[in-house]
Amino acid sequence: MPDRSYSEKLARWVCDLSYTDLPDAVQADAKLRVLDILGTTLAASTLRSSAIMRDGALKVGPGNESRIIGLGDRASAAGAALANGTMAHALDYDDTHLGSVVHISAPVVSTALTLGEKLKATGDQILTAIVAGAETGCRIGSVAQKLFHQQGYHATAVVGTYAATATAAKMLGLNAEQTTNALGIAGSQASGILQCFNDGTWTKQFHVGWSAHAAITAAYLAESGFTGPREVLEGIQGFFSTYAAPGEQHPERLLDGLGTRWEYPTTSFKPYPCGHVVHGFLDCILQLYREEGLRADQVQSMTCPIAEWMIPIMCEPRDVKLRPLTDYHAKFSFPFTIAATLTFGRLGVEAFSNQNIRDPEILALAEKIMHAVDPDAPAGVQFKGWIQVETTDGRTLERVVDDNWGSESNPMTPDQVRQKFRENAALVLSDDKVDTLIGTTASLETLTNVTQIVSNCIPTA
Repeated sequence: MPDRSYSEKLARWVCDLSYTDLPDAVQADAKLRVLDILGTTLAASTLRSSAIMRDGALKVGPGNESRIIGLGDRASAAGAALANGTMAHALDYDDTHLGSVVHISAPVVSTALTLGEKLKATGDQILTAIVAGAETGCRIGSVAQKLFHQQGYHATAVVGTYAATATAAKMLGLNAEQTTNALGIAGSQASGILQCFNDGTWTKQFHVGWSAHAAITAAYLAESGFTGPREVLEGIQGFFSTYAAPGEQHPERLLDGLGTRWEYPTTSFKPYPCGHVVHGFLDCILQLYREEGLRADQVQSMTCPIAEWMIPIMCEPRDVKLRPLTDYHAKFSFPFTIAATLTFGRLGVEAFSNQNIRDPEILALAEKIMHAVDPDAPAGVQFKGWIQVETTDGRTLERVVDDNWGSESNPMTPDQVRQKFRENAALVLSDDKVDTLIGTTASLETLTNVTQIVSNCIPTA
């Protein structure tokens, strides 16, 4: 018999994983990530794009199996997952695994909670499935780090589909053969291009919803006996050959230390609701704001050396980035995010209002912010920030942050993550429900039915 493929080995591990296999630190970290994704989903439920996604999801996935978080509408599990996953990522406020540059929690948490409501799953089942899927996705994505982006694909979209599928397979209790087939089926649904960076349209946020929807579809097809390629990852026409740009790949990262060395807890929480690669620069500008008293009207010019691979994401085409068309477009504008942060002394959800993205003073400041290639930018899992400012009164100011706030080396504390959740959830829920969700997720492993969490995410439930 031929050697097992990568997906077969991952499938076997996913099937065998139990909650008691998870170290205490991994369990605690996963619970905090559930809370974080609930917050980003709830905050995004107020957006116009979310209302439109809800309407569309109810048409493509009508039913009564699961609810749409923050809104309360009932749909099929796959339909609700489409909406919940989209909202989880809609503010670009969800965490990122820097080793793969994948927003890893949004697809797996959305899949687990949505399918979990249909199945009336327990809290420990939810957590186990989330970790199984996230660990799978982190490892798949780290094989070709940055190469998906360089090919024009959104790594979260294409990798997140595999991660969410592993979660769905675990939730349904599929065996190893079925899980292998599910991952194979997922490979033909993994999709998501980044053209939306250039016009501010909504498809990037939809990518996570599609991953969750595709995952549930793949898992149910595999449960019914439908097959998918066993070498979906490494095959001659498989994932790594077709989705990644030419470059160095590291297939050893797929299985190295699987089950003993955990990648998922290294994932960076996001303190700012915008493209993650700019976060180190926002740390720099806030340091200058707080420590040097720098204000927007004092900037004569600003230069920001940045990793070359980040430039197409946040900096170019420059004329497009200087005049973002929509709130989502502005989240991926390097000059706008820095200008808004310096203007307000913070960067919250409100910074991307229609009024602010058209504010002539913010836009004028953005024009003074230039980027240059940083030849010494770290090639690994760091999002470095570096800002050089010439002021109107002749000062030269500079800040360098080697590891962005929220990363493994410069983490947000659990209390900071909980405060972020409070601010997000308070846009929709009463204080009592916010407090209840914080307490429930903190002891999620004891929950007998995840429906209790979903109910507390509906304002009128």
